[in-house]
Amino acid sequence: QVQLVESGGGLVQAGGSLRLSCTASRSVFSINIMGWFRQTPGKQRDMVATITQGGNTAYADSVQGRFTLSRDNAKNTIYLQMNSLKPEDTGVYYCAQDYYDDYEEWGSWGQGTQVTVSS
Repeated sequence: QVQLVESGGGLVQAGGSLRLSCTASRSVFSINIMGWFRQTPGKQRDMVATITQGGNTAYADSVQGRFTLSRDNAKNTIYLQMNSLKPEDTGVYYCAQDYYDDYEEWGSWGQGTQVTVSS
């Protein structure tokens, strides 16, 4: 089973930018769909963005136009570029793989990386 490690989180002021990375323990070439999720205390983990092997992306309405997801199969890594950050973007960000290509069964969760956006 692939292991995923997130990095790149931190504290940033509103309007700033961060780039999150998710690096896999093995090749992600065989993984069709990967995604980023955000969780805040007391709330469920919500999908932020997804990307297919072919590079097709989808975003939550709340981040559309501000976040960009990309993948580098040669580096076994996916990236989430976050611009124009808002305080409501605060949370722990996790990456995961879609086990059955159905956008439902996600797994191989990493430990997460904290993003805090101050107003």
